[in-house]
Amino acid sequence: MCCDVLAVHENSSNRVCRHRDVLKYLNVTKNKEQYAMTRPGSSESPTVVYLDIFLYAILDVNEKDQKFISYLWVDLSWQGDDLSWNPDDFCGISHIHIPHHLLWRPDLTIGEMTEKDKSLQSPHVMLNFNGTVSTRNDMVVSSTCKIQVYKFPFDIQSCKLSFKSILCSDVDLKLLFYKSTTNTLWSLEMMQNHSEWYFMDISTSNTTVNNFGLTQDILVYNIIMRRNSALYIVNFLLPIVFFLCLDLASFLISESGGEKLSFKVTVLLAVTVMQLILNEILPSSSDRIPLIAVYCIGSFTLMMLSLLETMLVMYLMERDSTSQANEVDKDCGYKYGKGSSSQLMLDSDSEQISDELSEAVKTLTLLLNSMKEERKPGYWTRMAKIINRVALFALNVSALSFNQ
Repeated sequence: MCCDVLAVHENSSNRVCRHRDVLKYLNVTKNKEQYAMTRPGSSESPTVVYLDIFLYAILDVNEKDQKFISYLWVDLSWQGDDLSWNPDDFCGISHIHIPHHLLWRPDLTIGEMTEKDKSLQSPHVMLNFNGTVSTRNDMVVSSTCKIQVYKFPFDIQSCKLSFKSILCSDVDLKLLFYKSTTNTLWSLEMMQNHSEWYFMDISTSNTTVNNFGLTQDILVYNIIMRRNSALYIVNFLLPIVFFLCLDLASFLISESGGEKLSFKVTVLLAVTVMQLILNEILPSSSDRIPLIAVYCIGSFTLMMLSLLETMLVMYLMERDSTSQANEVDKDCGYKYGKGSSSQLMLDSDSEQISDELSEAVKTLTLLLNSMKEERKPGYWTRMAKIINRVALFALNVSALSFNQ
């Protein structure tokens, strides 16, 4: 019995249960050049690399520079040569982590990337007992993306990330999707930062292209996202609507003073400032004029026409007032002339007639003042009021149809 216990203890002590024992068994460190310098497989078949990405955060979408910045997790896996072992021989160890420089890795890049990734790469790769090599790295990818701003701020954007080899052709390296069906669900669950964008979906496609005489496999991930338009509605669209309503309400202000004209000029300048802000946001290389730019230009045009109409009405009323003032001056001059001649006659006759003439002059002055107060608007004033009503109706109809 005692001998049996000693035998079991000796057998258990002879078993290897450390990761370094697996590494020693595979001779990876000794045959580093064999594993790290050459790709797995033979010349008759390409090395198959499975790729998968997960969108962890949307950091920025720059419309002006046509740039998309995202935070990704990139998973890669491929089959290595002579890197398998039996887990039962090593206490059930099914995988180990080894430094990445000991094994060959595919030279993949993103075609749309404009800046080198500055995030720290994982120093290890995972080696499974069946010889499969897996690696996962996080990347901050700054890439080009053609932003379509025609429906801004109610737009849906689609930015592509194309993965391909730098040097290997499709004869040496074949790229395949791994678990593309779970990308969208996992990204929706783990999304940490949306910025002003809501992530919607990731679609995938693969193609083969010829780059400078080199035929390569390309995996394309199409990231679809929708803009959060609430802030733009509150901070941009509604103020323009309010400015347009204020401009229409200014028709209730009297044209007799200069307050109406200065008010309309102020509102027009406010819309001009909003247009300058919009110009800083939207790219100048857009194929189509954005609808929001058309909206701003239309509102600016309506306000400008309203301002011109106010200037015309004020000119017509001023012209009518000037003509009526000239007529009153003529009447007063005529009466004053008659009064002067009568006064001379009265001075030569007697002082009693002078008192009666003074009373007559006072009566005439009161009559002229009452006539001035009760005078009806002239022709140009009536025309100005007609133009004002027609302009108000036309601008109201144009503003309602334009906002719809």
